[in-house]
Amino acid sequence: MTPKDRVDAVLAGLEGIRTDLEEVYKDFHAHPELGHQEHRTAGRVAERLRSCGYQVHEGIDGTGVVGVLANGEGPTVLLRADMDALPVAEETGLPYASTAEVTDPGGRRVPVAHACGHDMHMTCLLGATHLMAATPAAWQGTLVALFQPAEEPGDGADRMLADGLTAMIPRPDVAFAQHVLPYPAGQVGTRAGSFLSAADNLRITVYGRGAHGSAPQAAIDPVVIASMIVVRLQTIVSREVAATQPVVVTVGSVRAGTSGNVIPESAELLVNVRTFDDGTRQMVLAAVRRIVRAECEASGASRAPRIEEGTRFPPTVNDDAVTRDVSAAFSETFAERAVTIELQSASEDFSRIPDAFGTPYTYWALGCVDPDTYQAARRRGTVTQEIPVNHSPRFAPVLQPTLDTGVQTLVTAALTRLAKPDHVSP
Repeated sequence: MTPKDRVDAVLAGLEGIRTDLEEVYKDFHAHPELGHQEHRTAGRVAERLRSCGYQVHEGIDGTGVVGVLANGEGPTVLLRADMDALPVAEETGLPYASTAEVTDPGGRRVPVAHACGHDMHMTCLLGATHLMAATPAAWQGTLVALFQPAEEPGDGADRMLADGLTAMIPRPDVAFAQHVLPYPAGQVGTRAGSFLSAADNLRITVYGRGAHGSAPQAAIDPVVIASMIVVRLQTIVSREVAATQPVVVTVGSVRAGTSGNVIPESAELLVNVRTFDDGTRQMVLAAVRRIVRAECEASGASRAPRIEEGTRFPPTVNDDAVTRDVSAAFSETFAERAVTIELQSASEDFSRIPDAFGTPYTYWALGCVDPDTYQAARRRGTVTQEIPVNHSPRFAPVLQPTLDTGVQTLVTAALTRLAKPDHVSP
């Protein structure tokens, strides 16, 4: 059998499970859970893996799930999906839209929705694991299906590793993951080398001197200091970074005071920095700290600012050889729907898992927007205005062909390593 024949043999069963997978997706979508709270989700995942014959490890750092299926001698391939949702109120109007509310780690009551597509990632991986288990004659080796909690807060991968993941499963020879992005459904985008950015989150507190709003001369206004910092930070990208080097600096939150006629004692800024190489990262972070301290000194701040480092996401850098093999297989399976995708400034913690094993990996994009809707917006030049992006309350992958394509990509990628040698009869 040719590699394409083996892919076709495994995927031949997709039609028979399609309706069931669509119901699984709708169930996940209607019942989202925040990071480290994915107990219902993890239970459903473990149940389905077990029913397909996988050895299942549950409760890894609370909610992580891994299924292992050994099928003779051969390589080990790891396929990963993330499970958590976001504190977002869904506005898609779908009949299976989430109406869930939960208490977040800070004790606040918040809405929850799968506004980033992790429900699709899980469903695609469950579909691929089912099909691989149903066709053992088409492949050999070991398949590891990893369902990771808490990708959004950025600590899910690290906490699974801290809970002994590397000792629970065989070392993968290669690892794969995918993510839905706002491109036409049915399209699959690969990229060798740098793909997703690193991300650093900073909490910055600047200190002034409070006073009555009618007596600014008695105050050192931290709101003004914060405002100057917001403006000045924009010059890092425009004046300190080469135009050919992609960098994003975002001030996502500024909080200060409780009343219009009271100058507060302090102000807080939440800053996000995204870069693609460590040298640029260090330079940009140093520039942020320099600007914050200088603006405080220029304003006569009552004391030095506090700059606290928060969650950090690693860069996602795809292995060249692995990506080349997977891209070639995708071209065979998807023809013109397999494309090379541009650099993405989003961030992920997936790479921490293969890095912990010393395993090469590749991570690709899965289109999820109705193709006609996308092309119409493209003709009007209004894609960024009309097409909801990940984390939008209106973001939801079109069910098909996104689901079918996501199952097909995972099977196709896995079989680049797990296909039987040509001399072995399937």
